[in-house]
Amino acid sequence: MSVTGTKHHTLHSVAVAAPAAVVYGIVADVAKWPQYFGPNVHVEHLEQDASAERIRIWATANGAVKNWVSRRTFDAEGLRVDFRQEVSAPPVASMGGAWVVSPVGDGTSLLELHHDFSAVDDAPEHVEWIKAAVDRNSATELSNIKELAEQHERLDELVFTFDDTVHMKADGRDVFDFLDRADLWPQRLPHVARLDLTEDEPGVQVMAMDTSTADGSVHTTESIRVVFAPDRIVYKQTTVPGLMTAHTGRWTVAPSGDGVDVTSRHTVTLKPSAVEKILGEGKTVADARAYVHRALSTNSTNTLKLARAHAEALRG
Repeated sequence: MSVTGTKHHTLHSVAVAAPAAVVYGIVADVAKWPQYFGPNVHVEHLEQDASAERIRIWATANGAVKNWVSRRTFDAEGLRVDFRQEVSAPPVASMGGAWVVSPVGDGTSLLELHHDFSAVDDAPEHVEWIKAAVDRNSATELSNIKELAEQHERLDELVFTFDDTVHMKADGRDVFDFLDRADLWPQRLPHVARLDLTEDEPGVQVMAMDTSTADGSVHTTESIRVVFAPDRIVYKQTTVPGLMTAHTGRWTVAPSGDGVDVTSRHTVTLKPSAVEKILGEGKTVADARAYVHRALSTNSTNTLKLARAHAEALRG
Protein backbone atom coordinates (compact mmCIF):
# COMPACT_ATOMS: atom_id res chain seq x y z
CA MET A 1 0.00 0.00 0.00
CA SER A 2 1.39 3.37 -1.01
CA VAL A 3 0.76 6.36 1.26
CA THR A 4 2.28 8.97 -1.01
CA GLY A 5 0.74 10.59 -4.04
CA THR A 6 -0.46 13.75 -5.68
CA LYS A 7 -0.89 16.71 -3.39
CA HIS A 8 -4.33 18.29 -3.62
CA HIS A 9 -5.20 21.79 -2.41
CA THR A 10 -8.49 23.36 -1.31
CA LEU A 11 -9.51 26.78 -0.03
CA HIS A 12 -12.69 27.64 1.85
CA SER A 13 -13.49 31.08 3.23
CA VAL A 14 -16.18 33.12 4.95
CA ALA A 15 -16.73 36.79 5.73
CA VAL A 16 -17.31 37.43 9.43
CA ALA A 17 -18.91 40.50 10.98
CA ALA A 18 -16.56 40.39 13.97
CA PRO A 19 -13.04 41.61 14.78
CA ALA A 20 -10.18 39.48 13.49
CA ALA A 21 -8.83 38.95 17.02
CA VAL A 22 -12.13 37.40 18.09
CA VAL A 23 -12.14 35.03 15.12
CA TYR A 24 -8.50 34.05 15.72
CA GLY A 25 -9.28 33.33 19.38
CA ILE A 26 -11.98 30.84 18.42
CA VAL A 27 -9.68 29.10 15.93
CA ALA A 28 -6.79 28.95 18.41
CA ASP A 29 -8.78 27.48 21.33
CA VAL A 30 -8.96 23.89 20.12
CA ALA A 31 -10.18 22.54 23.48
CA LYS A 32 -13.56 24.13 22.78
CA TRP A 33 -13.90 22.83 19.24
CA PRO A 34 -16.23 19.94 20.13
CA GLN A 35 -18.56 22.53 21.62
CA TYR A 36 -18.25 24.89 18.67
CA PHE A 37 -17.89 22.66 15.60
CA GLY A 38 -20.43 20.08 14.53
CA PRO A 39 -17.97 17.47 13.14
CA ASN A 40 -15.62 17.57 16.16
CA VAL A 41 -16.34 15.04 18.89
CA HIS A 42 -13.37 15.28 21.27
CA VAL A 43 -9.87 16.75 21.52
CA GLU A 44 -7.05 15.45 23.74
CA HIS A 45 -3.90 17.53 24.29
CA LEU A 46 -0.74 15.43 23.99
CA GLU A 47 1.73 18.34 24.24
CA GLN A 48 1.21 22.06 24.62
CA ASP A 49 3.18 25.29 24.99
CA ALA A 50 2.71 28.93 24.04
CA SER A 51 3.64 28.50 20.38
CA ALA A 52 2.55 24.97 19.47
CA GLU A 53 0.52 21.94 20.49
CA ARG A 54 0.07 18.27 19.60
CA ILE A 55 -3.48 17.00 19.77
CA ARG A 56 -5.53 13.93 19.01
CA ILE A 57 -8.88 14.74 17.42
CA TRP A 58 -11.95 12.54 17.09
CA ALA A 59 -14.35 13.83 14.43
CA THR A 60 -16.92 12.66 11.92
CA ALA A 61 -16.05 12.53 8.22
CA ASN A 62 -18.71 11.51 5.71
CA GLY A 63 -20.64 9.87 8.54
CA ALA A 64 -17.72 7.84 9.91
CA VAL A 65 -15.84 8.57 13.15
CA LYS A 66 -12.13 9.13 12.51
CA ASN A 67 -9.26 10.13 14.78
CA TRP A 68 -5.80 11.47 14.06
CA VAL A 69 -2.85 13.25 15.65
CA SER A 70 -2.02 16.79 14.54
CA ARG A 71 0.58 19.41 15.37
CA ARG A 72 -0.54 23.05 15.34
CA THR A 73 1.65 26.15 15.46
CA PHE A 74 0.42 29.63 16.37
CA ASP A 75 1.21 33.05 14.94
CA ALA A 76 -0.92 35.34 17.09
CA GLU A 77 0.53 38.48 15.54
CA GLY A 78 -0.09 37.22 12.01
CA LEU A 79 -3.52 35.78 13.00
CA ARG A 80 -2.59 32.38 11.60
CA VAL A 81 -2.70 28.79 12.84
CA ASP A 82 -0.87 26.12 10.79
CA PHE A 83 -1.66 22.44 11.23
CA ARG A 84 -0.20 19.16 10.03
CA GLN A 85 -1.47 15.66 10.74
CA GLU A 86 1.31 13.48 12.14
CA VAL A 87 -0.75 10.31 12.05
CA SER A 88 -3.62 10.33 9.57
CA ALA A 89 -6.61 8.01 9.25
CA PRO A 90 -7.07 6.16 5.93
CA PRO A 91 -7.99 6.94 3.22
CA VAL A 92 -6.00 10.10 4.09
CA ALA A 93 -2.27 9.62 3.55
CA SER A 94 -1.27 13.15 4.54
CA MET A 95 -3.15 16.31 5.54
CA GLY A 96 -2.19 19.82 6.53
CA GLY A 97 -3.13 23.42 6.07
CA ALA A 98 -3.70 26.73 7.77
CA TRP A 99 -6.34 28.97 9.26
CA VAL A 100 -5.72 32.57 8.21
CA VAL A 101 -7.67 35.55 9.56
CA SER A 102 -7.48 38.93 7.77
CA PRO A 103 -8.97 42.21 9.04
CA VAL A 104 -11.20 43.65 6.32
CA GLY A 105 -12.80 46.77 7.72
CA ASP A 106 -14.43 48.23 10.78
CA GLY A 107 -14.97 45.20 13.02
CA THR A 108 -15.11 42.72 10.12
CA SER A 109 -12.73 40.03 8.91
CA LEU A 110 -12.14 37.27 6.38
CA LEU A 111 -11.43 33.73 7.57
CA GLU A 112 -9.69 31.37 5.15
CA LEU A 113 -9.19 27.65 5.68
CA HIS A 114 -6.48 26.08 3.51
CA HIS A 115 -6.01 22.32 3.14
CA ASP A 116 -3.45 20.22 1.32
CA PHE A 117 -3.79 16.45 1.27
CA SER A 118 -2.81 13.23 -0.45
CA ALA A 119 -4.75 9.97 -0.58
CA VAL A 120 -3.71 6.39 0.14
CA ASP A 121 -2.55 4.78 -3.14
CA ASP A 122 -3.54 8.02 -4.89
CA ALA A 123 -6.78 6.21 -5.67
CA PRO A 124 -9.43 8.42 -7.33
CA GLU A 125 -12.17 7.11 -5.06
CA HIS A 126 -10.04 8.00 -2.02
CA VAL A 127 -9.39 11.49 -3.38
CA GLU A 128 -13.10 12.06 -3.94
CA TRP A 129 -13.94 10.74 -0.44
CA ILE A 130 -11.43 13.14 1.15
CA LYS A 131 -12.58 16.10 -0.96
CA ALA A 132 -16.18 15.47 0.04
CA ALA A 133 -15.24 15.25 3.73
CA VAL A 134 -13.07 18.40 3.56
CA ASP A 135 -15.79 20.34 1.75
CA ARG A 136 -18.51 19.28 4.17
CA ASN A 137 -16.53 19.76 7.37
CA SER A 138 -14.93 23.04 6.25
CA ALA A 139 -18.30 24.54 5.38
CA THR A 140 -19.70 23.47 8.75
CA GLU A 141 -16.71 24.76 10.73
CA LEU A 142 -16.60 28.12 8.94
CA SER A 143 -20.34 28.58 9.44
CA ASN A 144 -20.00 27.71 13.13
CA ILE A 145 -17.10 30.13 13.63
CA LYS A 146 -18.99 32.90 11.85
CA GLU A 147 -22.04 32.38 14.06
CA LEU A 148 -19.98 32.22 17.24
CA ALA A 149 -17.80 35.22 16.43
CA GLU A 150 -20.75 37.38 15.45
CA GLN A 151 -22.42 36.74 18.80
CA HIS A 152 -19.22 36.57 20.86
CA GLU A 153 -20.51 39.14 23.34
CA ARG A 154 -23.31 36.71 24.25
CA LEU A 155 -21.24 33.53 24.55
CA ASP A 156 -21.00 33.75 28.34
CA GLU A 157 -24.80 33.82 28.40
CA LEU A 158 -25.36 31.08 25.83
CA VAL A 159 -22.65 28.57 26.82
CA PHE A 160 -22.66 27.11 30.32
CA THR A 161 -21.22 24.12 32.18
CA PHE A 162 -22.38 22.31 35.30
CA ASP A 163 -21.50 19.16 37.25
CA ASP A 164 -23.46 16.60 39.24
CA THR A 165 -21.42 14.41 41.62
CA VAL A 166 -22.52 11.39 43.64
CA HIS A 167 -20.31 9.52 46.13
CA MET A 168 -20.48 5.74 45.91
CA LYS A 169 -19.21 3.15 48.38
CA ALA A 170 -18.32 0.92 45.48
CA ASP A 171 -15.54 -0.38 43.27
CA GLY A 172 -14.77 2.11 40.51
CA ARG A 173 -14.56 -0.70 37.96
CA ASP A 174 -18.19 -1.66 38.60
CA VAL A 175 -19.34 1.96 38.28
CA PHE A 176 -17.38 2.43 35.08
CA ASP A 177 -18.85 -0.77 33.62
CA PHE A 178 -22.36 0.52 34.34
CA LEU A 179 -21.63 3.76 32.47
CA ASP A 180 -19.77 2.02 29.65
CA ARG A 181 -22.53 -0.53 29.00
CA ALA A 182 -25.01 2.04 27.76
CA ASP A 183 -26.60 -0.68 25.62
CA LEU A 184 -28.14 -1.99 28.87
CA TRP A 185 -29.55 1.38 29.96
CA PRO A 186 -33.13 0.73 28.74
CA GLN A 187 -33.26 -2.14 31.26
CA ARG A 188 -31.43 -0.22 33.97
CA LEU A 189 -32.66 3.40 33.63
CA PRO A 190 -36.39 4.21 33.75
CA HIS A 191 -35.95 7.50 31.85
CA VAL A 192 -34.34 5.73 28.86
CA ALA A 193 -37.05 4.40 26.58
CA ARG A 194 -34.79 3.28 23.72
CA LEU A 195 -31.06 3.06 23.06
CA ASP A 196 -29.31 1.72 19.98
CA LEU A 197 -25.51 1.41 20.31
CA THR A 198 -22.80 0.36 17.89
CA GLU A 199 -19.07 0.05 18.67
CA ASP A 200 -17.33 -0.77 15.39
CA GLU A 201 -14.02 0.51 16.80
CA PRO A 202 -13.18 -0.39 20.43
CA GLY A 203 -13.75 2.62 22.64
CA VAL A 204 -15.78 4.61 20.10
CA GLN A 205 -19.52 4.24 20.63
CA VAL A 206 -22.26 5.64 18.40
CA MET A 207 -25.68 5.68 19.98
CA ALA A 208 -29.24 6.92 19.51
CA MET A 209 -31.39 7.35 22.62
CA ASP A 210 -34.95 8.34 23.56
CA THR A 211 -35.16 9.89 27.03
CA SER A 212 -38.10 11.26 29.01
CA THR A 213 -37.90 14.39 31.16
CA ALA A 214 -39.72 15.37 34.34
CA ASP A 215 -42.45 17.18 32.39
CA GLY A 216 -43.26 14.02 30.44
CA SER A 217 -41.73 15.04 27.11
CA VAL A 218 -39.49 12.65 25.20
CA HIS A 219 -36.26 13.79 23.54
CA THR A 220 -34.40 11.86 20.87
CA THR A 221 -30.65 12.38 20.83
CA GLU A 222 -27.77 10.88 18.90
CA SER A 223 -24.31 10.82 20.44
CA ILE A 224 -20.75 9.68 19.88
CA ARG A 225 -18.84 8.55 22.96
CA VAL A 226 -15.10 8.03 23.37
CA VAL A 227 -14.27 5.64 26.21
CA PHE A 228 -11.08 6.09 28.23
CA ALA A 229 -11.06 3.13 30.60
CA PRO A 230 -11.01 2.87 33.54
CA ASP A 231 -12.19 6.29 34.66
CA ARG A 232 -13.53 8.58 31.92
CA ILE A 233 -16.08 8.66 29.09
CA VAL A 234 -16.53 11.76 26.95
CA TYR A 235 -19.33 12.36 24.48
CA LYS A 236 -20.74 14.72 21.89
CA GLN A 237 -24.41 14.83 21.00
CA THR A 238 -24.68 14.94 17.22
CA THR A 239 -28.46 15.39 17.31
CA VAL A 240 -29.60 17.73 20.08
CA PRO A 241 -32.96 18.89 21.45
CA GLY A 242 -34.39 22.06 19.93
CA LEU A 243 -33.23 24.47 22.64
CA MET A 244 -29.56 23.68 22.01
CA THR A 245 -27.06 24.11 19.22
CA ALA A 246 -24.45 21.94 20.98
CA HIS A 247 -24.12 19.59 23.94
CA THR A 248 -20.95 17.85 25.11
CA GLY A 249 -20.24 16.04 28.33
CA ARG A 250 -18.22 13.51 30.27
CA TRP A 251 -18.47 10.93 33.03
CA THR A 252 -15.53 10.62 35.42
CA VAL A 253 -14.82 8.16 38.23
CA ALA A 254 -12.33 9.29 40.90
CA PRO A 255 -11.21 7.50 44.11
CA SER A 256 -12.53 9.19 47.23
CA GLY A 257 -12.46 7.94 50.82
CA ASP A 258 -14.26 4.62 51.10
CA GLY A 259 -15.28 4.54 47.47
CA VAL A 260 -15.43 6.81 44.44
CA ASP A 261 -16.86 10.18 43.44
CA VAL A 262 -18.65 9.92 40.09
CA THR A 263 -19.27 13.14 38.20
CA SER A 264 -21.44 13.94 35.21
CA ARG A 265 -20.43 17.17 33.44
CA HIS A 266 -22.55 18.91 30.80
CA THR A 267 -21.59 21.83 28.57
CA VAL A 268 -24.46 23.32 26.60
CA THR A 269 -24.77 26.00 23.93
CA LEU A 270 -28.28 27.42 23.79
CA LYS A 271 -30.16 28.40 20.63
CA PRO A 272 -31.71 31.84 21.31
CA SER A 273 -34.04 31.74 18.31
CA ALA A 274 -35.75 28.62 19.68
CA VAL A 275 -36.48 29.84 23.21
CA GLU A 276 -39.91 31.40 22.69
CA LYS A 277 -40.91 28.79 20.10
CA ILE A 278 -40.34 25.98 22.59
CA LEU A 279 -40.87 27.52 26.03
CA GLY A 280 -43.49 30.14 25.14
CA GLU A 281 -43.81 33.83 24.44
CA GLY A 282 -41.84 36.07 26.76
CA LYS A 283 -39.43 33.34 27.85
CA THR A 284 -35.77 34.31 27.92
CA VAL A 285 -32.35 32.70 27.57
CA ALA A 286 -32.19 32.64 31.38
CA ASP A 287 -35.39 30.59 31.40
CA ALA A 288 -33.89 28.25 28.82
CA ARG A 289 -30.73 27.82 30.92
CA ALA A 290 -32.81 26.88 33.95
CA TYR A 291 -35.00 24.50 31.93
CA VAL A 292 -32.09 22.71 30.23
CA HIS A 293 -30.05 22.56 33.45
CA ARG A 294 -32.96 21.04 35.35
CA ALA A 295 -33.75 18.45 32.64
CA LEU A 296 -30.16 17.31 32.13
CA SER A 297 -29.29 17.38 35.83
CA THR A 298 -32.37 15.33 36.74
CA ASN A 299 -31.53 12.60 34.24
CA SER A 300 -27.82 12.60 35.13
CA THR A 301 -28.47 12.41 38.87
CA ASN A 302 -30.98 9.62 38.38
CA THR A 303 -28.42 7.72 36.31
CA LEU A 304 -25.77 8.23 38.98
CA LYS A 305 -28.07 7.07 41.76
CA LEU A 306 -28.97 3.91 39.84
CA ALA A 307 -25.28 3.32 39.08
CA ARG A 308 -24.58 3.65 42.80
CA ALA A 309 -27.25 1.11 43.73
CA HIS A 310 -25.94 -1.31 41.10
CA ALA A 311 -22.26 -0.97 42.05
CA GLU A 312 -22.80 -0.95 45.81
CA ALA A 313 -24.87 -4.13 45.56
CA LEU A 314 -21.97 -5.82 43.76
CA ARG A 315 -19.58 -4.84 46.54
CA GLY A 316 -22.00 -6.25 49.09
